[in-house]
Amino acid sequence: MFYIYCPYCGEHREEEEFHPKGQAHLSRPTDPDACSDEEWGDYLYFRDNPRGLHHEIWVHAIGCRKFFNATRDTQSYEILETYRMGDAPRVTHFTDTQKS
Repeated sequence: MFYIYCPYCGEHREEEEFHPKGQAHLSRPTDPDACSDEEWGDYLYFRDNPRGLHHEIWVHAIGCRKFFNATRDTQSYEILETYRMGDAPRVTHFTDTQKS
């Protein structure tokens, strides 16, 4: 078991209280009516699945019930930071000490 920091509650809580909800920082098409079916389908259904650093949306389901973003290493499952919706991530690439 590991603990996740909720940026709204301000506490580290057990992982069972949280649920991942997918990739963060997706840009909605500026003019959805002008999108082709393929472009709209790509936006709705296709997500990055990187090996390494990934920005994700999580929800504190058994707590404040708010959504927030997390930067996670998909290889080690380590959460490097959590931050409120609308904020920018501080971690955007691995430093030499974070690489395994």
